[in-house]
Amino acid sequence: MTDLERLWDDVPVGPAPTDRILRAARREQRAWRRPLLRSTGTVLALGALAAAFVAGTSVTGGPRDPGGTPGAGGAGDVAEFSGALVAAGSCEALLEHYVDAGQELVGPWGWEGAWPTELAMELNGGAIPRGGFDAGRTALADRTAAEVTRATSSDTGTNVQEAGVDEPDLVKTDGEVLYRYADGRLTSYDVTGPEVERIGSVALPGISNAEILLAGETVAVVGDDRVQAVDVSDPAAMEPRTRVDLTSPVVTARQHGDHLRLIVSTGLPELDFVQPDRRRGVTTAEAQRRNRAVVADTTIADWLPRASVDRGPEEQLSDCADVAIPSTTAPLGTTTVLGFAADDVATWDVTAIAADAATTYSSTDHLYLATSSVWSGWGCRGFCASRVVPTADDGATQVFDLELDGTGATYVGAGRVDGAVRDRWAMDEVDGVLRLALSPTSETGRGNAVVTLRREGDELLEVGRLDDIAPGEDITAVRWFDDLAVLVTFRQIDPLHTIDLSDPTTPTMLGELKIPGFSSYLHPLGERRLLGVGEGPVPARGGRMSWGAQAGLFDVTDLTDVRRLDTVDYAPGSRAGVATDPRQLAWLPAIRTVVTVVAHGRAGHVSVLRLADGRMTNELVLAERGSDVDAVRVVPLAGDRVVLVTEDDASYLPLESGAPVAGR
Repeated sequence: MTDLERLWDDVPVGPAPTDRILRAARREQRAWRRPLLRSTGTVLALGALAAAFVAGTSVTGGPRDPGGTPGAGGAGDVAEFSGALVAAGSCEALLEHYVDAGQELVGPWGWEGAWPTELAMELNGGAIPRGGFDAGRTALADRTAAEVTRATSSDTGTNVQEAGVDEPDLVKTDGEVLYRYADGRLTSYDVTGPEVERIGSVALPGISNAEILLAGETVAVVGDDRVQAVDVSDPAAMEPRTRVDLTSPVVTARQHGDHLRLIVSTGLPELDFVQPDRRRGVTTAEAQRRNRAVVADTTIADWLPRASVDRGPEEQLSDCADVAIPSTTAPLGTTTVLGFAADDVATWDVTAIAADAATTYSSTDHLYLATSSVWSGWGCRGFCASRVVPTADDGATQVFDLELDGTGATYVGAGRVDGAVRDRWAMDEVDGVLRLALSPTSETGRGNAVVTLRREGDELLEVGRLDDIAPGEDITAVRWFDDLAVLVTFRQIDPLHTIDLSDPTTPTMLGELKIPGFSSYLHPLGERRLLGVGEGPVPARGGRMSWGAQAGLFDVTDLTDVRRLDTVDYAPGSRAGVATDPRQLAWLPAIRTVVTVVAHGRAGHVSVLRLADGRMTNELVLAERGSDVDAVRVVPLAGDRVVLVTEDDASYLPLESGAPVAGR
């Protein structure tokens, strides 16, 4: 008897018990393989069966053909993807899902293999923002040349991942007034005159790790677990308005016009687990039995986030019935998208998925939530660099596609793909095609991959794949364009790869440049130029070579033969701030100048890089000393002015050639 026949035999005559069938199937699937599902046909049969019950249609024999020609590396194998999310229907059904899945994850010492919330925050930070080619530019038939656009900051002065999608920062401006949050205070500055002048300040205590968003006459201060709206219609007398406190952490936020969205991640609950104790006669088996009972005794309040408005009573954010349960086994947790107007933070739209999928990428009209399969951290091999470590899962990434409308977000599709999404910068969408840069996992070879997916019905189907990119190397930077991807990988040298995406069904490698070091961040600079900032070998005392921050200027006129035109070496042991925070860079195309932050020891400098004739000159301006270098910002304004913002103050950055500098 097939899996589908067993499921069908379980269904009595009468109303279809969809929730029960799905829960039973998930329990059976978990028994096949833990902790994540790798079945194919049963997943699709299950999704089709549930859809048939809900829609009253018959179950067909297979998935829809996504159309197009399969790309390299076996793309188009649609049996690996299922887009079904099923509404829980009730708190009882939702709690049963959490308990059933949770009991598979608990061991003698408590939760096993759980992700810390800090990881979700890290994966939504990173240092590889994207730019784009002009949407209407002429595509060259031979794909050997490219015309790079001038990348700009958001309207509020932040170097962001996606044009038209703003992100929180420590500093925001409307071009006339600049707002800075530091040490529990929001301060306003006049940036229209010859000097930056302080206007006013308001205390906002108790908001940890806060950053701000600016929409009209409202600043939204977003902390780990709080949102505070501030009326800034009078910058000299700013007034705190509505406050929302959350019981689960905010891992990131996005702004579309006047609409703000928070991504709230509720992981595995903190429970009173026991541990094996030989002196008390608690064996390993007994501890596990008791811990499973602890999970069985949880309530829905242990699993779902709550919120209070202006210190009022806490209320559950989402209705149990509307929480979506993946039809395939996903990392356990709850990811909640909270949407609201900037001037009405107490009225929100909620979309929740019963999965830990807080790695977030947003285009102008879609929000993609991905499960994480890697730990992205720092490791040292004679020098320190970002490292990607695949986790012990089933080697697949699940992506959920939400369509944005006003403050709402509606689930429209999902997919699974072999490989690991390193962080949000590894995701991009153009013309309805989602592109992913994937690190290797147990289900792939040793190489990296670029994969394209297109939504068909409620499924994100793989339509193209390029495998075996730089086997054994880590992806350190990605830059997406309309029909091009630039990847940097690293192990001992720094290959920069150019990949043609003009036909999403057949991603094609165009060229590769191998140089010492690696870039952690890529930024387009006018036509046919690209800046790479990262680490590399730099001269040290005594004629030796050491490692430090490095900036490289690349000529991408011929994508099959990318050339590095020039480098700027910083001091041995230095680090580029933009490698971990893209907000520490600004590009001024009119005067062909990049300003970015470089730290060395306890000192932070702004590096002023001027481009001319394929070369870069560098001047360093001392910006900060001590532990606050990470808070330094460089905010571009009209007229090619830049405000240098530190933890303590704001002032104009001297950009005229020959200005006093702190060193070279």
